[in-house]
Amino acid sequence: MHKSVFAPLLAAAFMLGVSTSAMAQVANDADTLALAAVIDNNSFDRAQLQIGNIMQFWSPVFDTLLVREANGDINPNLATEFTYNADNSVLTLVLREGVNFTDGTPVDGEAVKANIEYLKNGGGQNSFMVAAVSEVEVVSATEVKLHLSEPDPALLQNLAVVGGAMASPATLGVEGSAGNPVGSGPYTYDAANSRIGQQYVYVRNPDYWNAEAFDFERITITPINDQVARLNALKSGQIDAGMSEARAVADAEANGLVVNRVDVDWFGLTIADREGKITPALADPRVRQALNMAFDGKSILEFVELGFGKLSDQIFPETSEGYVAELNDRYPFDPEGAKALLAEAGYPDGFELLMPETNGFAAFYPIIEKYLKDIGITVKWEKVAPNATITELRSGKYPAFLFQFGYQGTWSEFRKFGYPESPWNPSKVADQGLLELLDKAQYATGEAQTALFQDVNRYMVENAFFAPMYRRDTIYLTNKEVAVDLQTTNVVPPIRNYSKAE
Repeated sequence: MHKSVFAPLLAAAFMLGVSTSAMAQVANDADTLALAAVIDNNSFDRAQLQIGNIMQFWSPVFDTLLVREANGDINPNLATEFTYNADNSVLTLVLREGVNFTDGTPVDGEAVKANIEYLKNGGGQNSFMVAAVSEVEVVSATEVKLHLSEPDPALLQNLAVVGGAMASPATLGVEGSAGNPVGSGPYTYDAANSRIGQQYVYVRNPDYWNAEAFDFERITITPINDQVARLNALKSGQIDAGMSEARAVADAEANGLVVNRVDVDWFGLTIADREGKITPALADPRVRQALNMAFDGKSILEFVELGFGKLSDQIFPETSEGYVAELNDRYPFDPEGAKALLAEAGYPDGFELLMPETNGFAAFYPIIEKYLKDIGITVKWEKVAPNATITELRSGKYPAFLFQFGYQGTWSEFRKFGYPESPWNPSKVADQGLLELLDKAQYATGEAQTALFQDVNRYMVENAFFAPMYRRDTIYLTNKEVAVDLQTTNVVPPIRNYSKAE
């Protein structure tokens, strides 16, 4: 494709932000970690906690049972020991002694039981993280056993994020707790100096058991949804760190900012209608493979993302147990080969494909349309309201859609996409071959489980569940006074990953 095709997209990139939140009430200084968030907080209610961009709002206050290190390792935290029984049906947690919530309530077995049950029954989007826990047995103040209805290979990872976040039991379900969190974490929420939607302020918890791991006396988080405004706030010193994008890198480096990059997201098509209920052609794997061969991911990555990413035909990063290196180039850019596959499948003249048009990826749609037209597929776009994007994508109305997904752990990805009830299997496809592999993987352990994870990945790629174009680098900027470790499992780092630069 000629370079000029990308020009409108590049020009539109800076138009995605709409407004800028009012700037800080509490000014930045050497003892403050001042962060910008791309979206506002949703809620501090324990059942409604989220990961992604929202995690930074609650992680200063709510400590977690386990922690996930930047390299992916799961380590102790509030739970000092965690061990499974022989068949992975019971997880035993030994709790740290002498830890209290900031209201004086002990962090003990009863608190763990209350939090897990509240999350499971609370109806939040991350209740699935403890869905397999059928019973929380309180053995003693410092020991609990999580009895599982079935093995959950993602449970340890989940207990390092929302699944393991601990709020004071006295606040669970209590009116007002959604705006006034009480935890046992390294910081407490300063409601008096915070302004909802403008700035959230946290001050050091003097009684925190691991205070030396946190360098800053206070944290401020300011929602700024406009990329240009975030960059300007960084350059002026109003904030220390925030998300950015490829086009801002040169400007950031010229102004002495530190550019941090991490592989979190994959970008491309989700081919939802694999049973052909809406678009019969998509029931044939050759058609889905043709979609993979239609896009010149290398050119899009070069001209749109300025090379900040890597080509890949799988949805898993290198840090995943399911990653298979040879799958990265399974589908070369080959329009003639794609047309041959379509003809072989009985569609020599192509077909029409309904796809949703959302604000977030509007600049990509002319590119997608042209590449698909080149192999004979005509895209029919249907406009989706910005505030209904996720609902509409998950509605089952669309046979395929363009989206960007982050990585949350191998088994979590299988849960996200692979089952008929999975939240991102909108057509509720029950692929028996996949389900058989998933069943084997769920009950396996050790190297056998890792091998099965890779078999599941191969199956998804060979049967073209998706048409990934590339893995998109998350770009995160800091000034030279602050250091940060990024993680492949979250678009922004948890609070514990920041420190004062040496």
